[in-house]
Amino acid sequence: MISKLITEIKKKNAPVVVGLDPQMAFLPKFLLDKAIKEKGETLEAAADAIFEYNKGLMDAVADLIPAVKPQIAMYEMFGVPGVAAYKKTVDYAHDKGLVVIGDIKRGDIGSTSGAYAIGHIGKITVGNTEIAPFDEDIVTVNPYLGSDGVKPFIEICNSCDKGIFVLVKTSNPSSGEFQDKKIGDKTLYEEVADTVSEWGKESMDGDYSNVGAVVGATYPEMGIELRKRMKNTYILVPGYGAQGGKGSDLKGYFNEDGLGAIVNSSRGIIAAYKNEKYASFGEEGYADAARQATVDMIEDISQAIG
Repeated sequence: MISKLITEIKKKNAPVVVGLDPQMAFLPKFLLDKAIKEKGETLEAAADAIFEYNKGLMDAVADLIPAVKPQIAMYEMFGVPGVAAYKKTVDYAHDKGLVVIGDIKRGDIGSTSGAYAIGHIGKITVGNTEIAPFDEDIVTVNPYLGSDGVKPFIEICNSCDKGIFVLVKTSNPSSGEFQDKKIGDKTLYEEVADTVSEWGKESMDGDYSNVGAVVGATYPEMGIELRKRMKNTYILVPGYGAQGGKGSDLKGYFNEDGLGAIVNSSRGIIAAYKNEKYASFGEEGYADAARQATVDMIEDISQAIG
């Protein structure tokens, strides 16, 4: 699967993924009003508005980017209708030719992780029929329960040609409370990075592994260090834009060939119309604002990595 993502990155010359993390505050009023008129002030109305919002965004940017990254929590907060909107978003992204990175951050004891892996990137047999339940291409995985929680995902990567990005050094301000703790001569995140590299050897797909890593844009010095440490590991880089990461911070996450990383922006793109820089597009032009923000992001990163 990582080779498919790399092919799309090369084709569009854009190591960029748009995070589809909808919130009520981001929804244009006209979309929510339309949904409420049809279904009342209900979770179903909110979910319908979210899916229409996502469709508009994907229609606007699909020709520019290789992938989208829906964050499942932003859908789960709307209950069952929200989860249905998540699945519809995954399917629509595939219809647009986009790679889907499901930001699910799962990781549990072996049998539970196995169920998560099957549900999100694997297949379940019902009678004589194999069905892919959520059918994302790649998902994010939390490694802090150890190999029991990760190996089931790697097995699915190999059997179904899928991928994972394992949390190594996350972009949030408090990540260092645990991740930066020393274990002998190494920090915890360095220990996890080395283990991710070892796991990656079990699922190579060309020069890179289907087992990737999450390293936040908000810690560029650590990004440089981890790029050297995980030579065959593709890096998903959250934290660009609204969280403070800039293109100038990112060169060290990439290899000399311009590959090795893909950078995520969520609210900086999907809520761009609320930013003063793109305010001229207006609420009804939210998708066009998102497109321009995506163009600007691609240019910023391209200049940074040369």
